[in-house]
Amino acid sequence: MRVLHFFKTYLPDSMGGIEQVIFQLCQSGISHGVHSEVLTLSQDPQPSEVMVADHLVHRAKLDLQIASTGFSYSVLRRFRDLAEQADVIHYHFPWPFMDLVHFLAGMKKPVVVTYHSDIVRQKYLMRLYSPLMHYFLKHADRIVAASPNYMETSEVLHRYREKTTVIPYGLDKQSYPEPSPERLELWRDRCGERFFLFVGVMRYYKGLHILLEAARESDYPIIIVGAGPLEVELKNQAHRLGLNNVQFLGRLGDDDKVALLQLCTAIVFPSHLRSEAFGISLLEGAMYGKPMISSEIGTGTSYINIHGETGLVVSPGDPQAFRVAMDRLWDSSEMCERMGRKAQERYEHLFTAERMGEKMARLYQELLTD
Repeated sequence: MRVLHFFKTYLPDSMGGIEQVIFQLCQSGISHGVHSEVLTLSQDPQPSEVMVADHLVHRAKLDLQIASTGFSYSVLRRFRDLAEQADVIHYHFPWPFMDLVHFLAGMKKPVVVTYHSDIVRQKYLMRLYSPLMHYFLKHADRIVAASPNYMETSEVLHRYREKTTVIPYGLDKQSYPEPSPERLELWRDRCGERFFLFVGVMRYYKGLHILLEAARESDYPIIIVGAGPLEVELKNQAHRLGLNNVQFLGRLGDDDKVALLQLCTAIVFPSHLRSEAFGISLLEGAMYGKPMISSEIGTGTSYINIHGETGLVVSPGDPQAFRVAMDRLWDSSEMCERMGRKAQERYEHLFTAERMGEKMARLYQELLTD
């Protein structure tokens, strides 16, 4: 079975939550007889084809970007040629240009849409895009949501309930590197024996300003891994608040990230808006047996992190509530150990890449035999 994934960004150019999901889908499908390829846009698509792990990535030139939407003049022909060879087309929503390409290509193949997130920020553009979006989703054969929480709270998905399936995102722990003892010791020396850890891109919905406000007048170390458009602003905020206990480490390689995941006391994930539809880095924390602190935003974050069981869930946008949760975990190693163990058990039961790949392969097969 041949599947073509289509999304605006992908490895090796870009690494985010959706890219990680596509990667895990491509790799986990192999054992179920699914041969996946990815078509994406790139500012520098040379070479135009690259291997990422065990799957082929096709890159078309990114010509224009407006409101986080990439456009390409050359991708339509590439899409038609690649789609002709595929059994199933797997789109990753949202990306309005993708909807246009689908209809311009006159696509007749079975279509799966993974609905990663509602469009939250571009409210005015949404009014223009809404008719095309609903026309696109109406013509999809199946829609996939990553959590029952998101399916229940998305007004858009309510309109397509009868063809929406929940398949949680999954990660393969074996695909993550095992850091050397020397690397672990290096980070232990730099960060201390106990610390809170955030991993992610510094975007508007990640709520890092809330985390920094919560850290005021505290002395426990907080490690922030990642970069992004708000990096300078957040560093200025930390300086203004006099937060000597916060370290911004920037982007790190997987070896270093895994070392910090293994060493940290707990994961802090202050995302406060629905643009955070799931939280792959939150799931990584669960995979490594760490308790979590997150906010209740009606999305997959509260499907990964169950309040009082795998961690603590607080009201969104409330620094005081976040601070109280941090105090509770910091003051109780027994609670951290118990919740971390439950988090890892929940990952193993619900969120492995093998489980996701098996469910998605079954969905593809159903489409082809309908």
